[in-house]
Amino acid sequence: MNIAHPFTPALPLKRGELKALLLIGGIVALVGVLTLTHDPDSDYGWISLVPSLLVLLVALVTHRTLEALVTGALAGLFMLQPESYVGELADLSLTVMMDETIAWLILVVGLMGGFIGMLEKAGCTLSFSHFMQRVAKGRRQSLLWTSFLGVLIFIDDYLNALAISSSMKRLTDRFGVSREKLAYIVDSTAAPICILVPISTWAVYFAELLENNGATEGNGMWLYIESIPYMVYGWVALAMVLLVAGGLIPDFGPMKAAEARAKAGQPIPDGAPDEPMDDDQAPRTNPWMGLFNFLAPMAVLIGASAYYDIDLLMGTIVATLFTLVLFLVQRLSTFNALMDSVLNGFRIMMLPLAIVAAGFVLREINNQLGMTQYMIDTMTPYLSVAILPAVVFVSMALVVFATGSSWGVFVISIPIVVPIAQHMDANMPLIVGALLSASSFGSHACFFSDSSVLSSQGSGCLPMQHALTQIPYAALGALIATLIFLALGYVMA
Repeated sequence: MNIAHPFTPALPLKRGELKALLLIGGIVALVGVLTLTHDPDSDYGWISLVPSLLVLLVALVTHRTLEALVTGALAGLFMLQPESYVGELADLSLTVMMDETIAWLILVVGLMGGFIGMLEKAGCTLSFSHFMQRVAKGRRQSLLWTSFLGVLIFIDDYLNALAISSSMKRLTDRFGVSREKLAYIVDSTAAPICILVPISTWAVYFAELLENNGATEGNGMWLYIESIPYMVYGWVALAMVLLVAGGLIPDFGPMKAAEARAKAGQPIPDGAPDEPMDDDQAPRTNPWMGLFNFLAPMAVLIGASAYYDIDLLMGTIVATLFTLVLFLVQRLSTFNALMDSVLNGFRIMMLPLAIVAAGFVLREINNQLGMTQYMIDTMTPYLSVAILPAVVFVSMALVVFATGSSWGVFVISIPIVVPIAQHMDANMPLIVGALLSASSFGSHACFFSDSSVLSSQGSGCLPMQHALTQIPYAALGALIATLIFLALGYVMA
């Protein structure tokens, strides 16, 4: 069955096409006017916000993540280079694809997809699901166990987002939990938890960034550890996900409708890139051996990543090779079948990788437009020591949410925020806690951030289906965090 898409020109005239044409026309007119009226020798100012606002608008209207990002990126690039548009688009795309972070991301996410594909091919995820059914006897317990496993696998948000969702969705389907709620539980224990543990990829990255930018005269990791109690959003998100999983916070907003649909017998939303799982299709082994075959590769993945200085790429390579040999020795599958699973895993991850790559293009365009600097400059005149933590959290959270870059933004913002905090003699661990809280909120709430996209992919729903159901919870957590930062700012000023 063909599904109509508002931007597909080959389809015959259908309901909603006029709205899409008006949207495209409005965007073209707006971008054209802004480009023609802007002085090339002056800063872009508030105009730098337009591409990100267009991304949000198109995403809300079409519920399509990739198309929204492409629209925002193309609009921003036209504002920057209307005369050499095509050449700049080609150069920028090539620059992004040659970026070391993107190359690392493609390898890690692709290999992780292949790694999980091998576990599914050998029936290991099924064995783990059967084991969890002995432990989790109901809907609430299945969600609490998902939360617990998310906290347990704290070393990296990518590992958390893909491994937990893939291993638990069969169990949550059985108890009538929507894939959107599974994605929320997984995403809430990804970035928000990783910042709270000093032996995660986040801690290693940010500790080095703080040390290199003069935030401390000593070791950057020690400042990071001192800041953990003040990473308020991480603590709030953890508390909220446990309360939601335990049923103490009721479903509200779009999540309520998703849960009603799941309880009626349809845990997977319409149009989602997944199908109901049939236990009879997967090979079966001894239950305890199957559980070992699931846990041993996971343990190797975590151990190898830690051994190689919290490098998930090295850990994924080691775990993939280990799993391949382990399954061949036990004759759980053939070499050709396992390699097909690895390649299929890469193929499944193409959409989330395309979304993240488009997000990197948008981030680069926003940098050239000066969006981050504009937002910081706009906020600075209203600062005081007491409100500085709250302002840093809110402003940086908005920047990360708009760009989807929870790490890249802080390469620009830390050299600006740290000197301001030092000049005002603010409490540095509190300011660092606000910065990391903003980063984790942006990664958690943004519908095209890497961890959100991977959480939705692993859980078997579309990024926008995940985003629309999760954003009310993330917004509530951000409001609570803002009030706490205000209180801490006045108490510690």
